[in-house]
Amino acid sequence: MPDHKESHIQAPLFNTAAKALKIQCIAYCALLLAACGGGDAPTRVQSESTSAGRSALAASPHSAPSTPPLSLSAQVGQKLFFDASLSASGAMSCATCHDPQHAYGPPNARAVQLGGPKLNSAGLRAVPSLRYKLATPAYSNEQFDPDGAGAPAPGGGFTWDGRANSLAEQAALPLLSPLEMANASPEAVVKKVQAGAYAPLFLQAFGPQAFANGATAFANITAALQAFQKEDPSFRPYSSKFDLYNQRGLGKLSTAELRGKAVFNDPNSGNCAACHLPDLNQFTDHLFAAIGPPRNSAIPANAILSYMDLGLCGPARRDLKPAHAKEANPYCGMFKTPTLRNVATRSVFFHNGVITSLEQAIRFYNTRDTNPEIWYPTVGGKPVKTPSADFPTYGLITQQYRGGKVQKFNDLPAKYHANIDTQMPQDGRKAGSKPPLSEQNIADLLCFLKTLTDDYVAPASEPSTGPCVN
Repeated sequence: MPDHKESHIQAPLFNTAAKALKIQCIAYCALLLAACGGGDAPTRVQSESTSAGRSALAASPHSAPSTPPLSLSAQVGQKLFFDASLSASGAMSCATCHDPQHAYGPPNARAVQLGGPKLNSAGLRAVPSLRYKLATPAYSNEQFDPDGAGAPAPGGGFTWDGRANSLAEQAALPLLSPLEMANASPEAVVKKVQAGAYAPLFLQAFGPQAFANGATAFANITAALQAFQKEDPSFRPYSSKFDLYNQRGLGKLSTAELRGKAVFNDPNSGNCAACHLPDLNQFTDHLFAAIGPPRNSAIPANAILSYMDLGLCGPARRDLKPAHAKEANPYCGMFKTPTLRNVATRSVFFHNGVITSLEQAIRFYNTRDTNPEIWYPTVGGKPVKTPSADFPTYGLITQQYRGGKVQKFNDLPAKYHANIDTQMPQDGRKAGSKPPLSEQNIADLLCFLKTLTDDYVAPASEPSTGPCVN
C-alpha cells in the first residue's frame, strides 16, 4: 500500500527488467526450491500444522506432487512449535500467537498478545505471520532495492525491526522474552526439552550428546524450529486465487479484482506494488519505511508518555546510529514492510495493531494526509455537537472539532518527522485536498487483496453478482 516505486504483476514469476534483479530473483528461487519439503508424521500436531497448507491443493485437480518427509531436525522443530510446556506459564507455544489456522498469525483481534509467566503480560508489537519468510535476506543498512527503482536502503532481517538475521535467531527471541514465553535462560529451555516426550527424537536428530552443552543444545533447538518452518509446505502453500491465476494459469480474476490489481500497481494511485513487491510472489520488498501510524492506547506500554516504539532505532535494537552525533537518527520510525499475502485474514495492522480492518488500513493510506483529523488526536479544539455530513466516520477519531491542532504522527518525536515516507499515496498532500483513491478504487483494491488469501477452492461456477464481481 505505500509508496515509492512502480512495479507490475504479470503472469511470469519474474517481471523486472533489471539484470541485477533477475540474478537476485534466480538466487531466491533456488533458495525456495532447495528448501521445499514436508510430510505427514503420524501425530495430531502435524495434522493441525499442515492442514491449512494442503487443503486447497487436495481440493484441486492440479495438486502438487507429494513431498518428502520432514527431516529429523524439522520433526523436532514441529514438536517444539506446538509445545506449550516450553513457556514459563506452561500455556503458551509458538503456535499460540502463530496459529496455523490463521496463516501462522494471531488467532484474535488483540493489538498485542499476552504472555509472561502468568500469561497476563502484554506485548509491545503486533504479531506478524510466519508465512512466506523463506526469501528473507539478512538485515543490511544497504539492502538492494528489489525492483531497482531506488538506492540501497535498510532492509532484510526478521521481526518488525529486522534484528534477527535468520529464522533460528528469530525463534530465540520469544523463548526468552519476559513478555512472551518468559524463560529465564537458554538453559531453562534446554531442560524442558530434555524432560519432554520427544527428547529421544532430539537426540536422534542432533546426536547422543546433544544435551551435554547448554549453548549448543539451545542453538539446535532454534535450528530445529527454523528447519520446520523451511521444510513444512504449510508455511508457504501458494494456494490463493491469485496463485491459481498467476502461477498455474488456471481460473481468472473478476472484473473488480482486475481493476483492483491495476490500482495496486498504478504509481499514481494505490502504488502498493512499490513496497509490497509482487516479484517471487512475496508481496514485500523486505525494506523499511516510516509511515507514522497513530499511537495505540490499547498497548499498556503506551500509557507511559515517554515510551515510543521507534522501530530500527529502538527500544529493542540500539545499534543503528546517525553518521554524526548531532544529527537526528535517520532510522527512527522505520518498520519492516510485511507481506500482503493473507492480509485479508488479519484483524490488526501495522507494527502497533492500531488499525483494525483491511479497509481501514487502505483508508489510512488514502487519507492520512488529506484528513489527518480522523486518524490523530486534536488538542485545543471545540467538539462539534453535530458533525458535518461529509465528516468521515471510518477513521480512529469519530469526533469532529472546530479549531485546535491535529497531533499528526503522534507516535514519533517531531525531530524524526523528516524520516516519514511522503510518496504516493501518502505523498504529503495538503489537508483538505482530494484523496488519491476514489471509493471505487478502494472497493476494487480490497477485492484484489482478498485474492491473496491461501486455501482458495474454486467454485463450480463463477458468481455473477457480488461486490467483487463486476
